Amino acid sequence: MIASLHGTLESLGSEGAVVNVNGLGFRVYMPTSTLSSLAGIGKVVHLHTHLHLREDSATIYGFATPDELRLFQTLISVSGLGPRLALAMLSAMSLEQLVMAIATANRELLTVVPGVGKKLAERLILELKDKVAVGWVSAPAIELAEANTDVLAALTALGYSAAEASRAVAGLPAGGEMTLEEKIKLALQYFGG
Repeated sequence: MIASLHGTLESLGSEGAVVNVNGLGFRVYMPTSTLSSLAGIGKVVHLHTHLHLREDSATIYGFATPDELRLFQTLISVSGLGPRLALAMLSAMSLEQLVMAIATANRELLTVVPGVGKKLAERLILELKDKVAVGWVSAPAIELAEANTDVLAALTALGYSAAEASRAVAGLPAGGEMTLEEKIKLALQYFGG
């Protein structure tokens, strides 16, 4: 098993990179968050990796942090969710946003990811809600996100990405008795600057 790679960044693409480790180039597929964190070509990089073996191929997936790797491995444990789709999910949302969407059963936010339909979102929530709630998220954070599920759904319906909507909702004041309309208005102010 290839658990990590430490080498020189040889080339960079939209889906991944080639990392040269002692003269051997490894093609590594990565989420956009990891790709954007890499130094330039010729610089030394360290990636936490997952080797995915199939009867016709061996593919390496790389991550900047052990937490991203752990979430990726948790996602691919769900039946019907392969590594490419798990990578797309980690590219569409930050680790925190994805964990929160699963922990709070936010189907609308999960289905924003291309390739994730309602049935798969339901399966993700059913199989992973308890796993991610225990190891990844604090109880107050879950309560805050659950209170703002409608705001997230409204913002994504207006055309904002899941990541943008989550950032806007994160800026909402905790507690207080605001109506849904007031929360949406306040969240939209985030985009207005």
